[in-house]
Amino acid sequence: MRFLIACAMLLCLAGCSTKPGIALNNQQTVIMESPVLTAGIIPGEPSLSNDEGRQKATLTLSNNQSKPIQIHYVFYWYDKQGLDLLPFAAPRTITVPANSDADIYSLNGNLDAYSVRVHLYL
Repeated sequence: MRFLIACAMLLCLAGCSTKPGIALNNQQTVIMESPVLTAGIIPGEPSLSNDEGRQKATLTLSNNQSKPIQIHYVFYWYDKQGLDLLPFAAPRTITVPANSDADIYSLNGNLDAYSVRVHLYL
């Protein structure tokens, strides 16, 4: 009985040893609804850079169709702990020309900006 109690206490303590913050999957930087892919839009990976003291996230959208495609998008910024940075960006729209690429970007002046995630939808 003492052994079971000791094991239960160890399991509880092991659960408390994780870093504070929200678990973010850094591999999932682009979230898109299935109609986006069906429409012929292929997104790249967001790249981060510094633009006059602000964080800049850029993403290339490729249209492999013979007609222009209109896409809506939102950039979400996170700090090192995985917490959302406010204010949230407003949704924007771009038309990607036929058989062409278009870059979308977002600027964030928050010094805590560490990572970004992009949501694409029709």
